[in-house]
Amino acid sequence: MQVILLEKVVNLGNLGEIVKVKDGYARNFLIPQGHARRATAAAKAEFEARRADLEKAAAAKLAESQAQAEKLAGTTVKVTQKAGVDGRLFGSVTNFDIAEELNKLGYKVAKSQVRMPNGPIKVVGDTSVSVALHTDVVVEIAVSVYGETA
Repeated sequence: MQVILLEKVVNLGNLGEIVKVKDGYARNFLIPQGHARRATAAAKAEFEARRADLEKAAAAKLAESQAQAEKLAGTTVKVTQKAGVDGRLFGSVTNFDIAEELNKLGYKVAKSQVRMPNGPIKVVGDTSVSVALHTDVVVEIAVSVYGETA
């Protein structure tokens, strides 16, 4: 299926590009999320009429993400979990836990924006985690995990 991208999509394309994707990806993700629209003649004409507005909205979203990234840079998130005497956690610290702590600190971050390349944190200590606020804006934050004995 061919779709017109209404915003930049990672590993797919930029605003305004017409790309061919699998039908399920378009129907189940891109179109419902508002990232794309089916590439019909009417949709192409409507997109060209709205192109300036969409580009202005994309630029505003990028500027907002960059401003939030400046505030978020250098932030240390402190998480306390139950741990054994050897420093291993009984559970793990996931992207949900980190996003929840960031929201408590006043930053609006969804759990899908927290990227943990090595998987959940399972030991006490400091770890670096990246937060993708926008497709072009990624910030590194520090996560300090403290053990709590039972």
